Amino acid sequence: MEYYRAGVRTLWFALQRFLTPNHYMKAFIFDLNGTMIHDMEYHTRAWQYLFNHDLGANFTWEEVKRQMYGKNPEVMVRMFGTDRFTDEEMTHWSLEKEKRYQQEFLPHLALLPGLPAFLERAHQQGIPMAIGSAAIPFNIDFVLDNLNIRHYFTTIVSADDVVLSKPHPEVFLKAAALLQVAPADCIVFEDVPKGAEAALNAGMKAVVLTTTHDVAEFAHLPNVLRYASDFTDEVVNALV
Repeated sequence: MEYYRAGVRTLWFALQRFLTPNHYMKAFIFDLNGTMIHDMEYHTRAWQYLFNHDLGANFTWEEVKRQMYGKNPEVMVRMFGTDRFTDEEMTHWSLEKEKRYQQEFLPHLALLPGLPAFLERAHQQGIPMAIGSAAIPFNIDFVLDNLNIRHYFTTIVSADDVVLSKPHPEVFLKAAALLQVAPADCIVFEDVPKGAEAALNAGMKAVVLTTTHDVAEFAHLPNVLRYASDFTDEVVNALV
């Protein structure tokens, strides 16, 4: 037991290099897809099916995966260019993609290991929490309501609430403002480099969940506190 306690103390001292006193207790902002749930494979699969089956393209898995960030219309523009779709067509195909994603992912829908307990501890300690995601409300509601976790989050900022996508910091700055917490007092949980970069641009530290990208892809970002495969990580758990 004493050996275990010493190990936890060592981890905590390492974390304190990045945090001033009480920073870790102010507020948490969570990305959703790939951060709270391990679903990015299903998003990529749904997009690839839509692009190739419904829209007549021939994109490889890797070509689609590289574009898995930002709002749905932005993804479509990056893949097909600016002149392929009207706004109405992008709205239609975006919703069709999300319906397919939800149908395939629903049997597998679950929070990352350790996250249910992490959310409950943070909630019991009165740490305000927000979701800051490029997902549309249709998908955010799909996760929060099916997993019955909406009560943990006092603020939700979706794709519909911002003009500029990550790595622009708008989504995280808006979440912090709604939480009434200074950006420097927020910790962002992310899974993609563009998201962690958005946290940096917002003046926030980030914890990276390595569900989607390799650690090396974040090497240029000085605001990353910790890389973790899930929320059972001891340093992550030392935040609450």
